[in-house]
Amino acid sequence: MKNWIRPEIQALSAYHVPAPGAWIKLDAMENPYPWPQDLQQQWLQSLPEVELNRYPDPAARELSTVLQKVMDVPAGYEIVLGNGSDELIQLLMMTVAEPGRTILAPEPTFVMYEMIAKFVGMEFIGVPLDQNFELDLGAMVTAIEQHQPAVIFLAYPNNPTGNLFDRAAIEKILEVAEGFVVVDEAYHVFAEESFMGELPHYENLLVMRTVSKMGLAGLRLGLMAGDPRWIGEINKVRLPYNINVLTQHAATFILHHADVLEAQAAILRAEREQLLQALNQLDSVVQVYPSRANFILIKMQSGEADRLFEALKQSGVLVKNLSPAGGALRDCLRITVSSPQENRQFLDTLIAQQ
Repeated sequence: MKNWIRPEIQALSAYHVPAPGAWIKLDAMENPYPWPQDLQQQWLQSLPEVELNRYPDPAARELSTVLQKVMDVPAGYEIVLGNGSDELIQLLMMTVAEPGRTILAPEPTFVMYEMIAKFVGMEFIGVPLDQNFELDLGAMVTAIEQHQPAVIFLAYPNNPTGNLFDRAAIEKILEVAEGFVVVDEAYHVFAEESFMGELPHYENLLVMRTVSKMGLAGLRLGLMAGDPRWIGEINKVRLPYNINVLTQHAATFILHHADVLEAQAAILRAEREQLLQALNQLDSVVQVYPSRANFILIKMQSGEADRLFEALKQSGVLVKNLSPAGGALRDCLRITVSSPQENRQFLDTLIAQQ
């Protein structure tokens, strides 16, 4: 039976997500704050309205209307919803996939761009970032001209490095590329920078967002905004009812209270700056990279990342060990910015290990 499995699938390693256990989770860029009690009660009281015996609205019209307003989608532009950003990436690749076509992105970046390209049978072209994890614009332009990618993915801010790429460099890529350019703004609430307003200026631009980092990771809801012509084509490969009725209801409810989510994001932005300041005081043992997301990338001395990762686990703190990926991420750990108490526990363990 193994012969029926595509060789490129057999060659892949499954995307591994560790079981949460009893650790403080600083590995998945989650918002640590729950909804206020009064909002939780209002939501619970609204649940009897949800008809679990009926299929959800396949177009999620009420939710889409709210999202277009909250996400500042320009008038005349449309969105397609996905079960998280991952499904949107897959839908777009399925829409453009043909033998010989390629997907391009700088690297290191979000691993699902490459994984999903392989899922749909497309070649992935990775263009290394420079030593500061910035776009190498010359190399990007050369790769675009050579490979003519169907889609270019630019995470803004980039995951796992946390930095915002130079805006002028992205604009140049939009001008040079003949295929689609997706600006993935999963961390937009922390970056406070966006290309959403640029949709009218670039025909090939698509902007992707998610509510996961806003404190709604459990809902698995993402959106892609763009020219109605392209969104209509992508919608053709979206399976019916991909956004379940509880996700539609819960997201619509809380997005009417988006100010609560924004207030939580503001707290985490402030915590990020404090954590960056504290880490930079340890510059003799760690290299700290600038971040506009809700996580921070640090580089340890050679061989120290694995040791510190295990020490943190022993102390009850789980971070993301990127060192096994090798290359530019060797000796690197990625730490989610969390509550003051959880950030302090991470710092105390880090300091104790020096």
